[in-house]
Amino acid sequence: MDDQYYEIAGQARIEIKRKGSRFIAETCPVDSVEEAHEQLEIVRKREHAATHHCYAYRVGLANDARFKYSDDGEPGGTAGRPIYDIICGRAVTNVLLVVTRYFGGTKLGTGGLARAYGDAAREAMDRSGRKERFLTVLIGVQLEFSLYDRLAKLTRQYEARQKDAEFSERVSVRLQVRRSLVDRLTADIIKLSGGKARIEKLG
Repeated sequence: MDDQYYEIAGQARIEIKRKGSRFIAETCPVDSVEEAHEQLEIVRKREHAATHHCYAYRVGLANDARFKYSDDGEPGGTAGRPIYDIICGRAVTNVLLVVTRYFGGTKLGTGGLARAYGDAAREAMDRSGRKERFLTVLIGVQLEFSLYDRLAKLTRQYEARQKDAEFSERVSVRLQVRRSLVDRLTADIIKLSGGKARIEKLG
């Protein structure tokens, strides 16, 4: 659905070896391009003796997504793009994937490099797993106090989250609702209240 997306379930760090070279792949959740570059610098400083720090990141959703990948001195197309392809293949966003290489003295060739970087990236992503996330909308609802228990039941049915509530003769609640379900939930609340509930989108 158009409000559904995936992020990595957790960070991961793995290492593989190819003809003496070490390839260390690690994933990191990020919320912005700036955070992706900050996390990349952390890896570079920690692995300062490495030969290359190739990476890819993707941040944001759909047409607003921003991404970048880099070969960091490896032959063009042998590192950054294979890493980015793994991210796209998992359909995840808000992630940085870095593969650090310590050169072992034996050249792998362009095909061997692409396979090594791709294999390391794939293993790190497999270990990270992924979690389903949804875009949500915050709505405010006001209705008679006597209807609160039935509203709470509706909230659970739609897996919405109640942020807070104020009680008097009427109840005012704020609900975090999956975007694709807002219209259906709104219609059910209106039906529940006989058209007397006040509902507004807050963000």
